Amino acid sequence: MSNSIEIAGVEVRHPDEVYVGGEWLPASGGRHEIVSPADEKVVAEVGLPGTGQAEAAVAEAHQRGLSSWGRLPVAERVEAVRRFCAAMEERLPEMGAVWAVEAGMPVRYSATLHRFGAVGAWTAALDQAEDALRPERRSTPLGDVLVKHEPAGVVAGIMAYNGPLVTMATKIIPALLAGCPVIVKAAVESQLIMRLVAECAEAAGFPPGTLSILAGSTDVARALSADPRVDLVSLTGGRVAAQDIIESTRGRFARTHLELGGKSPALILPDAPLDKVLRSLLPGATGGTGQVCALLTRVLVPESRHDEVVEAMTSAWSRLKIGDPLDRGTDIGPLANAAARDRTERAVRRAVAEGGRVVAGGGRPPGPGWWFEPTIVTDVQRESDLARNEVFGPVTAVLTYTDLDDGIALANDTSYGLAATVYTTDLERGQYCADRITAGSVALNSFGPSVAAPWGGRKGSGWGREGGPEGIREFAETKQILLGPGLS
Repeated sequence: MSNSIEIAGVEVRHPDEVYVGGEWLPASGGRHEIVSPADEKVVAEVGLPGTGQAEAAVAEAHQRGLSSWGRLPVAERVEAVRRFCAAMEERLPEMGAVWAVEAGMPVRYSATLHRFGAVGAWTAALDQAEDALRPERRSTPLGDVLVKHEPAGVVAGIMAYNGPLVTMATKIIPALLAGCPVIVKAAVESQLIMRLVAECAEAAGFPPGTLSILAGSTDVARALSADPRVDLVSLTGGRVAAQDIIESTRGRFARTHLELGGKSPALILPDAPLDKVLRSLLPGATGGTGQVCALLTRVLVPESRHDEVVEAMTSAWSRLKIGDPLDRGTDIGPLANAAARDRTERAVRRAVAEGGRVVAGGGRPPGPGWWFEPTIVTDVQRESDLARNEVFGPVTAVLTYTDLDDGIALANDTSYGLAATVYTTDLERGQYCADRITAGSVALNSFGPSVAAPWGGRKGSGWGREGGPEGIREFAETKQILLGPGLS
């Protein structure tokens, strides 16, 4: 077995090992073929972590990480994490290339996502950590109290395939800064990029037990969630996985943080100029080939402007370039796996059966690979499956509303509550709408959220916050120490 493989000109080391508590160990979970989503060809074979290695990672974190990493002064933790982030920044082009090969994400998309998403989020977290975790002295009727933010304990961070580096920045980096040893359970589709991340962690020189990175199966995630030594489980994923985590942690009252899906609305008000709307609506609805939880998948338009908006959208969608994810001119790559492609296809078929009309895309391009055209469906009924359920593929639904109150009600007519955008030239009216939309983040004339500020879900989009000081404190326990009088 080779100690490295070359993918898209990038050397990826340790293909047959997994990173546990700071050491590379032989993989015990069997072999995994990495299949290119672009042409369905096998590009590499790697070893997977087994459930026993998940248990070993927890043991390392519990026995060594808590006592070493968790007790370091915040300033020292910041410096170690800064080394880790700097190492990842140096390798962003390599990470984008291998991610394109194994998950189909275009390098053009990843370059923007990583620079403004990942780097922006971890830079903000590094700058905010010391203030966020600084003890505060307060006066109370019983005397002064010292309010402290202590590490929550061992954290299992469970990540999806659609943005592993951004999730590292918004979930794993804040947990480390808070003093928690972390076991990362990355998606099975993230073998290559997460090995590069692990190399950066090794170079940063964390104390033993601080960080483990396991890109494995759902069995590994379940083993981590059920382990009584895990104090907090943080998930970026879907509702089924969230329910599994809730069930596996409730008996021991372990804390959970859930960043789930969305069916986010783009509410276009009657005065919004479409040329300016499309500048952010196009990437905000199609980025990541539709595999982004906060995407604007429901476009809500006034009845009087329906035809105008659909025509402008169709024209903009037609200019998207579908192609090789390693080509810097590509906008839309393949979906990450066959299941995602099949799910997207079923969603479009059902939308048409329920009265929807496809005005752009709607099918597979010819040839091998897990491709699906960026699709617009109009005449979408409010009670239809496409209006209510997340596709996680490149499908945008267009719905109409009658007046402002109806538009706001339609924006809220979903079991999700992750993100939203309001487009208008009247910022006061836009703020009025934003105040009344039930979502963890709302953008005005832009596509959000900002991952450097607190954001997260409401309703079926989960709970807890990532980003900002609040995102760091999500991984801390608040303690008060009452400072009574001296006894001398």
